[in-house]
Amino acid sequence: MFATTTPTCVAVRAVPASRRTRRTAVRVSATATATVSDDRVKLGTSSISVSATGVGAWAWGDRSGYWTDDWKGQRVENLEAYKTLLRAGVDFIDTAEVYGFGKSEELLSDFSNDCANEFAAGALTKPLLATKFAPLPTRWTTEEVPKALRASLQRLGEKKIPLYMQHWPAFGFGADRNNDAFLEGLCLCFEQGLCDAVGVSNFNAERIKTAATKFKQRGVPFASNQVQYSLLYREPELDTGILEACFENGVTPVAYSPMAQGLLTGKYSVGTTVKGPRSGIFTETRLRDIAPLVQILKEVGDVHGKTPAQVAVNYCMAKNTVPIPGAKNKSQAESVVGCLGWRLSEGEILELEKVAAKAPKSPGAPFEKW
Repeated sequence: MFATTTPTCVAVRAVPASRRTRRTAVRVSATATATVSDDRVKLGTSSISVSATGVGAWAWGDRSGYWTDDWKGQRVENLEAYKTLLRAGVDFIDTAEVYGFGKSEELLSDFSNDCANEFAAGALTKPLLATKFAPLPTRWTTEEVPKALRASLQRLGEKKIPLYMQHWPAFGFGADRNNDAFLEGLCLCFEQGLCDAVGVSNFNAERIKTAATKFKQRGVPFASNQVQYSLLYREPELDTGILEACFENGVTPVAYSPMAQGLLTGKYSVGTTVKGPRSGIFTETRLRDIAPLVQILKEVGDVHGKTPAQVAVNYCMAKNTVPIPGAKNKSQAESVVGCLGWRLSEGEILELEKVAAKAPKSPGAPFEKW
């Protein structure tokens, strides 16, 4: 049903702009890597090298109830996920001040303290943390950005962070005019020694270009633009030109929701009951419509000895993005680790895209079109 090759470990390499068009898929490079730990990506124009897939800590300390109604009860499982990831070298951990209303950041500090002896013994890789500034309606000035980062650093228990991002473009109530001030604020964060590089999230193509120009003029490393991207949501590649703008400006796309919030894991089928706010995603109609895609994910996975979830994440890696799937426990963390050290073949990518094109796409975040 699809072309196969012997599983091969490859490193991601940006494709020259001259070889890309707005509707042309990003291809996989053929550079081999020896081990999982060698499967790494340099973020944008920064010097930060991260594991080719990271992990999102949105669900850790989730006091909002979106992912769980018992975040305290899951603390031990989250800590096991943290250890499992760092033991294997998955060191890129993404969080934000709004995740759990600061609790996600606080847990990362707690976990670091809990693992102090293992870090000292070299049993765990030190995490490369990224967090994000929320352009809330109460924030209007440049100084709000480094102020917010200092508060995040206090919660994280850190003096400096590798990557700091603007979580979404400011909008509404005249706030759009503040985006220039927030870009200036990100520059200040770097210049004041609070972060090694800056990034953005949910930025459209024009905003990426504007930010790239600003940061280049100030000599500030521009690491990434974090956007939703998966087999069920390819608009940044096919429709909005976001990925193209990233590549042209030397910015690494970081893909959140690479498993479409669980739809592509193969764990859910018609008749599955999902509680909480996500229940609207897992309708019987939706699960029935994506069943052919889940089936091809299973078939491709069988070739590589991988799960549908790992194939879905590896797809994003093969398209030159750095995915950040969630991992709430040891088993899920081991699954993330298993995404490294190999890549889908071009034939497999094309077959997956062919089947995915027939499935209803996931809704995207509205900010990226503003």
